[in-house]
Amino acid sequence: MGFIFSKSMSENIKIQQESMLMNARLQLERQLIMQNEMRERQMAMQIAWSREFLKYFGTFFGIAAISLTAGAIKRKKPAFLFPIVPLGFVFTYQYDLGYGTLLQRMKGEAENILETEKSTLQLPKGMITFESLEKARKEQSKFFIDK
Repeated sequence: MGFIFSKSMSENIKIQQESMLMNARLQLERQLIMQNEMRERQMAMQIAWSREFLKYFGTFFGIAAISLTAGAIKRKKPAFLFPIVPLGFVFTYQYDLGYGTLLQRMKGEAENILETEKSTLQLPKGMITFESLEKARKEQSKFFIDK
């Protein structure tokens, strides 16, 4: 009788462990999906911000370019045209970020770094561990109770 009871308990424990593993896997999957969803939303906000900034900066750039060109012609001083160059670079960068292929090029470069320059991504003192966090927490805690 003890053997039958023991066998039944082991099967129940095994079923429970499989269920816990499945739940842990499901929870991890949900967390990964949620993190990716948040990342996508943040990227969408970044692109939207860039497009909105481009509208205002484009207006400023257009007015400045026309005014500086008119001033250079009127006063016969081509030096008035020099500010158009750096403003043009900023305008081109913002346009490329908002409507161009800058994000795809950045993604490609990031993938290249992940593949070929892995050592540059390592954290100083290595990965953070539970022990190092606990040590820091204990050092900062005023009411430390060791359990």
